[in-house]
Amino acid sequence: MSDSLLTALLAAGLIALVMIPFYRRHRKLERATAEAEELAARYGLNEAVSLHPVVDVGACIGAGACISVCPEGDVLGLRKGQAFVVTAARCIGHGLCERACPTEAIELVFGSAKRGVEIPRITQHFETNVPGLYIVGELGGMGLIRNAFEQGRQCIEGIAQAPKGPADALDVVIVGCGPAGLSASLHCLYHGLRFVTLEKEDIGGTVRYYPRKKIVMTSAVKVPGYGKLSFREITKEELIEIWEDIVKRTNLQVDTGITVTGVTRDPDGMFTVTSSGGTHRSRRVVLAIGRRGVPRKLNVPGEQLPKVIYSLLEPEVYQKDRVLVVGGGDSAIEAAMALADQPGNEVTISYRGDKFNRLKPGNLARIEEAVRRDRIRVLWKTNIVAIEPKAVTYKNGTTETLPNDLVAVFAGGELPLKFLETCGVKVDKKFGEPRSAG
Repeated sequence: MSDSLLTALLAAGLIALVMIPFYRRHRKLERATAEAEELAARYGLNEAVSLHPVVDVGACIGAGACISVCPEGDVLGLRKGQAFVVTAARCIGHGLCERACPTEAIELVFGSAKRGVEIPRITQHFETNVPGLYIVGELGGMGLIRNAFEQGRQCIEGIAQAPKGPADALDVVIVGCGPAGLSASLHCLYHGLRFVTLEKEDIGGTVRYYPRKKIVMTSAVKVPGYGKLSFREITKEELIEIWEDIVKRTNLQVDTGITVTGVTRDPDGMFTVTSSGGTHRSRRVVLAIGRRGVPRKLNVPGEQLPKVIYSLLEPEVYQKDRVLVVGGGDSAIEAAMALADQPGNEVTISYRGDKFNRLKPGNLARIEEAVRRDRIRVLWKTNIVAIEPKAVTYKNGTTETLPNDLVAVFAGGELPLKFLETCGVKVDKKFGEPRSAG
């Protein structure tokens, strides 16, 4: 055997040793992708609802790193050696796939080609079109706790490098004390900035309105003056207890029960922030108020009745009631299940669709079982037209009346457009268009 032939055989053997595990891994990923596609179609998870990845197939080399790093699982898959989006609705904006791609073939975008998402216009440093006015967290499209906390940190670190305000004014006013607002406040404290934090309700923001015992997905964050939080899953109640402990141990002052009514940029470049607690002048303002602070209304007669609610903190308060839950998303299903668990309740769901879409698989399985066992009734393709003290009127082709004691509306939240407009903030509707078909 010649030396050249021996060298060629050795090279071929080395290539086989490298490529065989690669091809085996690809086959395994493609089999898992096929299963994920079936589930995505069944659960309605293939259409994005907010931030999600798109793949440039011309640049993708099928390394698969984007698939393995995603902590949510099955957002991306592999088909014919290239990555593509499988369950876009599960993406919550970690961005790990974008950073893991060796060819920069992945980009995170808001909305889909069909479903636009209204997002305030902000720069990469979270500053709006109004100089000195910043938006972080859910209001800017980033609802994930870990990412919202990181945005709060980055925003304040940028502000801390800028000139301070005059002696008779604050450096920063922070509006809201959810994950992003809490992070911004703690980093103001760390950098020695003069600031106030105004929260219309209590520490925790939107998280307080999750159903009881709801699991909040998060990851490790470093809290200045407190330490590192390394949990991956935690209940709402446990998370709020930790936040309250952080506030106590860091001596952070949060003015709760304060509603901000206006943010005005004055001719000298300073801001005047008016609220139910008084007026503040500041060089910078950070809005961390969240999107769900303004629940979407039904806009029907009788909606002002006290029996109409838009959140469910204590389901055990409602017993022996005829309940109507309006909505078909995860929050509506979780609320319906919690209310159905209370003694004597009769629970009905009104949903304008003909099937539940984009539900988490666990929620879909639970509601299907509850309907099968007659614990919950579903009124498909219905719209509420009027609410009365002891009844609800709805349409599904004909007009029907349902005896009722409680209406729980979970129709999502609306961007506080009027408030942003008074602040001078411009809002864009984002449509996530893939750069090429996958």
